[in-house]
Amino acid sequence: MLLKSVSVGVVVLVALATIPLAAKAQSFPPAQIRQGAAVYEANCTTCHGPRMKDPQWGIDLATFPRDQPQRFVNSVTDGVRNMPPWGDVLKPDEIKALWAYLVEGEKGN
Repeated sequence: MLLKSVSVGVVVLVALATIPLAAKAQSFPPAQIRQGAAVYEANCTTCHGPRMKDPQWGIDLATFPRDQPQRFVNSVTDGVRNMPPWGDVLKPDEIKALWAYLVEGEKGN
């Protein structure tokens, strides 16, 4: 019984220790943010609005969860709901740059 309690305690401590890592702020090089802004301007503005404001057709990217980068990459790459897939159009580094722009906004410009 003691071994089981110790095992459960270790699992809980490990789980709690990972919370700060998940919530850790992301930082991106200014050049990557600028690249993302350029990719956004060329490909995303029509639906998601200029500078991610006042979206005409797509979701408001200001509300996209900043702790879900893989969800963003998957959505852009494979498409989601009415958004077409961009994986054949954009390179992986361009999609990562889009994520940097989404997270940092106009800070890198």
